[in-house]
Amino acid sequence: MAAIKRFFQKKKLDVKFKKAGEGHKLTEERQAAPRPTGQMFASGSNRPQTTVDAKRAGEAALARFESEKTTKDDQSFQLARVRMKKQMEAEKKALEEAEASGASYRAEPTQVVQDSAPVLADILFKCPEIGPVVLPKMEMEAYIHEYLLGSLVEEPEMTSALMIHTLNKNKDKVKVGIDTLLKYIDNILAHPGEEKYSKIRVNNKAFQERVASLEGTHEFLQSARFNVTALPFEDHEEQFYVMSTEDSKEEERLKNLKDVLLAAEPLRPQLDRALKVFHASSSASKFVIPDEFYNITPEELKKEQQRQTEAVEKLGMLRTKAMRERDEQRELRRYRYALLRVRFPNGIMLQGTFRTVEKLQAIYEFIRENLHEDWMPFQLITSTGQKLTEDAMTIAEAGLAPAAVVNFSWDPTVMAEIAAQKGKTQEGNYLKSDVIALIQSL
Repeated sequence: MAAIKRFFQKKKLDVKFKKAGEGHKLTEERQAAPRPTGQMFASGSNRPQTTVDAKRAGEAALARFESEKTTKDDQSFQLARVRMKKQMEAEKKALEEAEASGASYRAEPTQVVQDSAPVLADILFKCPEIGPVVLPKMEMEAYIHEYLLGSLVEEPEMTSALMIHTLNKNKDKVKVGIDTLLKYIDNILAHPGEEKYSKIRVNNKAFQERVASLEGTHEFLQSARFNVTALPFEDHEEQFYVMSTEDSKEEERLKNLKDVLLAAEPLRPQLDRALKVFHASSSASKFVIPDEFYNITPEELKKEQQRQTEAVEKLGMLRTKAMRERDEQRELRRYRYALLRVRFPNGIMLQGTFRTVEKLQAIYEFIRENLHEDWMPFQLITSTGQKLTEDAMTIAEAGLAPAAVVNFSWDPTVMAEIAAQKGKTQEGNYLKSDVIALIQSL
């Protein structure tokens, strides 16, 4: 679980938490303290068991997520499975018919752009902060969840702070929850040892709305050494989070808790570039684009293009500026991802997957990471002769979605200087040796 510590060390935060005394050691492998009854927290009390294998963890959590039919993500996932099942059934039927007629059968890609080409694999995601695992997005989100749960035993304070930021999607609610927790700690620091400021009534309306509704807050309060205790309240008993007098006087530990809450950031799946290297090929501009690349289905895209064509014909090309801008914005929102191939002068191609909202700078950074001479300036030119610069323009705005080939060349000024000094230019290998080792035929 050293990855949790490394995350905070990168934030220049090097805090150390002394482990609690006998009776509530959070590093012991024991069952977590039960959540308070009554008005319960948003997340369920039945936590999954910690797993070791990343793939199994992702699949286990994903299986649980599939059972929640009401979320949009799950609905999309179920639809994808239905489409896949239908496709497999169609291929099976075609195979049986082909065998019956004595012919051979070859499954064709489901979505082809331009001409036939190898099918792109699933869109994969990573989370570098916790390791080199690469999974589809839903499985990666599940793996991150499992990883955090598994890290609670060793690093409860840091992990629970990350859980609050990671497992809750509403940023505004997270900010309110964090501010409220910070206020609790500030009150204890300002009044050490005073019982009034060292306890929180579980059924308090503000606590329920601001804190209890968030994933990870129970774990954070537990790691902060709050114990759930039944105490008299008015004419009955209610449950409270209570910090002992001794613990409430540990100023350094409480300040460290504040620092961790403030430094934590959400762990989110990041798009994996799915790096590939290809030999020179006449099929460089032929792509197969998966459905995941589209914000709308390919069928809807075709209908929209037809609608626009008919609209332009009716208007006789007399469109206002506002109409053109509206169409341009609609075009930019059609694609989520872009598949880009960078062709070097020797014909070798470097391929990567990008989000369409990423800046052109991301392409330059991707290339630079894989260049043998990563210090040398270079330029990228599209097939139409457009020079791409490292500016604020997005990949979609540059017209590179859903797929494109761009041509690489060293900066001509630098090459002229090298030629003047050496009398000639020497291209050599463009890519690093470990990248070239991945080369394959397109």
